[in-house]
Amino acid sequence: VQLQASGGGLVQAGGSLRLSCVASGSTFSRYPMGWFRQAPGKEREFVAAIRRDGGTTYYADSVKGRFTISRDNAKNTTVYLQMNSLEPEDTAVYYCAAADSPYKWPMRSGDYWGPGTQVTVSS
Repeated sequence: VQLQASGGGLVQAGGSLRLSCVASGSTFSRYPMGWFRQAPGKEREFVAAIRRDGGTTYYADSVKGRFTISRDNAKNTTVYLQMNSLEPEDTAVYYCAAADSPYKWPMRSGDYWGPGTQVTVSS
């Protein structure tokens, strides 16, 4: 069981980044997956989640309309987070997570976590 996120970096406000998370193991294709983030000095918070078929998603209010989550279940499940119109408030370490059951929806937290990827948005 392994989740590996990538795609973080430094971007100016108004810019875009695309995060990717590769989940090794065929079981992940059946489970909800999501993105969470933790800013310095703050609690980790939910960002976005997607059901196994990719047809159902939901977002935190703070990113709705700017971020888009998607997934590809071929071979190794890959989950993406397209982040547009980035704001300095989006600066955080972003974590990919997976549930361990197809019934854990809406996804409030993860059962499997990958190492985070840093996103820094400069003003």
